[in-house]
Amino acid sequence: MSTNNFSIANKLGQGGFGIVYKGVLEDGREIAVKRLSKFSRQGLDEFKNEVRCIAKLQHRNLVKLLGYCIQGDEPMLIYEYMANKSLDLTIFDVSRSSVLDWPKRFNIIHGIARGLLYLHQDSPLRVIHRDLKAANVLLDNDMNPKISDFGLARRFKGYETEANTNKVVGTYGYIAPEYAVHGHFSVKSDVFSFGVLVLEIVSGKKNRGFSDEKQRDNLLGHVSLIHLFNYCKMFGQK
Repeated sequence: MSTNNFSIANKLGQGGFGIVYKGVLEDGREIAVKRLSKFSRQGLDEFKNEVRCIAKLQHRNLVKLLGYCIQGDEPMLIYEYMANKSLDLTIFDVSRSSVLDWPKRFNIIHGIARGLLYLHQDSPLRVIHRDLKAANVLLDNDMNPKISDFGLARRFKGYETEANTNKVVGTYGYIAPEYAVHGHFSVKSDVFSFGVLVLEIVSGKKNRGFSDEKQRDNLLGHVSLIHLFNYCKMFGQK
């Protein structure tokens, strides 16, 4: 495996886990190498959790784990390479987002929904992702989406559907209210995150930091007010 000695020129991105590099296997296949930093906000437990989750999951809309290494001070995960990187780099960039016409945006939304349905209902394990967001959806050559980053995911046994925790994890702006306030999470938590993601894909705007003339500071608040206005208008109320 070659990453050109983890050259900065091969850097694909960076997150709480560490840095992701582009690499090439001996057979010529391009790969993405996720390297756990010594200073990572996510530790070895999250690393092992990601391996346990994704290794048993196979779906066209989930990123494929090719291998991993836990030797040394910097464990690594080896994934299939996704040429168009993460969704956030496309939908929130004015020039790059121009390639996403409505059919492509619908295909991305549909693909994410299929991946979530597999995690929640059809996989060998029921998995709650808990950190679904634009940065954790990767795009292949044909702009097909694949859900990634399972470090914070929670696996459930067949009869379990929900749980509570004192440690709320995820990304604010995508976290469901009942999870953020009470630590209660279920498949509905991922569905809430998916709803936020759909609004971002359709509008091209980030949920957090969104503002309008009424000084609402998130996209959800803006859309909710529009919905309320249209509802009142329908029934002749002011």
